[in-house]
Order: sequence, then structure tokens, then C-alpha cells
Amino acid sequence: MNLTYQNWILLFFLSFVWGSSFILMKLGMFTSTGAAIFSDTQVAALRMLLASLTLLPFAIRKFHLLKSLRNLRLLSIVGLAGNFLPAFLFTYAETELPSGYAGMLNSFTPIFALIIGWGIFKSKLTNYQLIGVFIGTTGIVLLTLSGSAPKGGASWLHIGAIVLATLCYAISLNTIKYTLNHIKSIEITSLSFAITLPISIAITFVTDIPQTLLETPNAFQGFSFIAILSVIGTALAVVLFTKLISNSSILFASSVTYLIPIVALLIGLVFDEPINIYQITSMILVLCGIFMANVLTNRKSSQRIKK
Repeated sequence: MNLTYQNWILLFFLSFVWGSSFILMKLGMFTSTGAAIFSDTQVAALRMLLASLTLLPFAIRKFHLLKSLRNLRLLSIVGLAGNFLPAFLFTYAETELPSGYAGMLNSFTPIFALIIGWGIFKSKLTNYQLIGVFIGTTGIVLLTLSGSAPKGGASWLHIGAIVLATLCYAISLNTIKYTLNHIKSIEITSLSFAITLPISIAITFVTDIPQTLLETPNAFQGFSFIAILSVIGTALAVVLFTKLISNSSILFASSVTYLIPIVALLIGLVFDEPINIYQITSMILVLCGIFMANVLTNRKSSQRIKK
């Protein structure tokens, strides 16, 4: 299959998987009636623990790569900034914010990714990319404003947690793209998760997760949602995302965060979360931005090559 088509398939698949992750986090913390199951810290710890254990067999065979201090440092950045810290920041945010709203805020990632890529790694941007990012970002801002407004001062702290998480994602994106080209995607993902595994195990026991499983009503139902989130939405998805970063540009890969809010909102409809005409208009604007930043840029590049 043509590499370009593979990248687009991966992009839409990841958009669906990660767009679903917000409701899965919420279902891991609360029942459909709002009763508490796991705390936000417990959900994040379980997510990282299960994902790390899923990928551990792949990591064991490549532990020798960690003998290089440079690899260890870079993979630690990917593990902490790309996976571990955002997992805790997002579950913390969702204790106050609706899942669809959290999905909208996640789309700040491309902005930070471009700033870091341009400022630190001296990456060049085309006019189409700049215009596309501007259009897409405008759509995201409008999409965010068209959602539920945050209530109370504490909610702004939760919004800040997601913004910080997107900054972490951007750091990880650029680290993978510009410094880890010599390592395969499955190796990057499995080893970065293996580095954070001891911390996940420690938090699992410190927060009494085994006791919660045994004593809390609906705990195993919540655990099943977390397991799906961990294995498919984290372990598998991160491997595919790392591959997408290697096979495409930072902007294209991070465009997944422009599509995630659309998926999150549509899934929200299933759970009776309302959607309005302003949100639909904003989503169309987002898609136009992605088209301009990626499709038109690629066509322009192809035309130059033919000439």
C-alpha cells in the first residue's frame, strides 16, 4: 500500500481510538450514575501499568539499547513526557471537565509541536502549513468556546493540566522525530514504557488499587474499561503513533489531535452529551485546516519534484 495512504489510515484509526479514550477514562472513574469507582490517580496508574506490562516482552529483547546513556535519556523523555505525565494530567482534568471538552483542549498539541520544532530543531514550515495550522487552531478555539464553559476557579486549573499535557506531547513528538530515528517504533514505545514501569507499580500499591478492586462496587466493570484503554488506547496506539511520526511529518502526526475532538464529541452523543451548530461549523473548519496543512502541502511538493 502507498505510504501516504497508510499514514492517512493510521491517522484516522488513531483519531477514533484516542477520541474514545476520554470516555473510557471517565467510565473507569465513575459509573453511569456518577458513583465513584477508581480515583483519577488510580486510573492513570493502572493505565500505565497495564500498557507497560503489555509491551514488556518487546522491551526485554531490546534492553541492551538502554546501555547507551543518550538512548536512556531520550527514551526517558518520551516515556515521561509522551505517556506517563499526560496520563495523570488528563485523568485529573476529567474529574471536573466533560470528556468531550477535554478532547477539544487536547488539540493544542500541534501548536506546541510546531513551536518546539521550529525553535529548537530549526524545522522549516511552508506557507500552506502555517495557514492550515492557523485555520485548524481557529476551529479548535471556536470548538472549545462552543462547549461547556468551565465552572468555578478550580476548573481553570484542570484546563491548565490538559494544556500542560499537550506541551508534554509536543516535547515527546519532536524528540522521537529528530533524535530517535535510529530506533524502531516498537522499540521506542516498549522501552519508554518499561522505564516508567517501576513508578507505575509503586503508585499502584501506594494508592491501594488491589484493595479498591476487592472492596469497591463496580470495580471490575471500571477495570475492564481501563484495560481496553491501556491495551488498545495506549500500548497499541502509541506504537502506531510512533510509526506515524517516523513515516510522516510532525505536523501530519500531530494533526490527529485536531480530529480527536470531533470523535470525542460524536461519541459523547451516544452518552447524551449535546452538540450544537457552532460545534459542527467549528469541526468543518478544523478539517479544512488539516486538508490545507497536509494535502495541499504534499501536492505542492509533488509538483515541485515533477518540475
